[in-house]
Amino acid sequence: MAAFRGPKVRLWRWRRNPLRRRSDVLEAWIMLAAWALTVLGGAVSGLVTVRAVEDSLARERAESRAVPAQLVEDAPDVGAGEPPGRVVWTEVRWTAPDGTPRSGQVRVSAGTSADTPVLVWTDPDGHLVTRPPSLAVARLRACLIGVFAAGGVAAVPFAVGRHLRDRLERRRVDRWDEEWERIGPQWGRMTS
Repeated sequence: MAAFRGPKVRLWRWRRNPLRRRSDVLEAWIMLAAWALTVLGGAVSGLVTVRAVEDSLARERAESRAVPAQLVEDAPDVGAGEPPGRVVWTEVRWTAPDGTPRSGQVRVSAGTSADTPVLVWTDPDGHLVTRPPSLAVARLRACLIGVFAAGGVAAVPFAVGRHLRDRLERRRVDRWDEEWERIGPQWGRMTS
């Protein structure tokens, strides 16, 4: 049978009560501050991170450009037992914006012959870069990074609040034990 606890009293730690301890009020303020910092810190850091990642990826999309290149060598062919459509690294050559010839390794379909035109992505200096993410992929990536950042930042005040609350609880139990050691023997004399 469950014990009767009576009606639930909201915000009892802030109400006047002769049984309320200073540690109860301190615990209430600590938990209020911890939850406020958890929610606000998580939300603000998440939004700031999303904005920063979106700006970074937008700058990457704006600076990258597709440049025609040609394969220098034949791409290795698919071996026996390997799935078709495999991609391999192969040497390509392209011209940088300043007119200098450049070369590097890119991934192409296996079996592609030399002198085949391919598109490569370069930065403003003509160096190879990865293909920039599309707008939808960039938003998804920014949101995921923002969620992880918000969770990480929000975990700190939450963990600190829980730690302080546990220390207060241990302190209350220790005080209770001390009081019981002092009062317990007197209680036994009253019943005899």
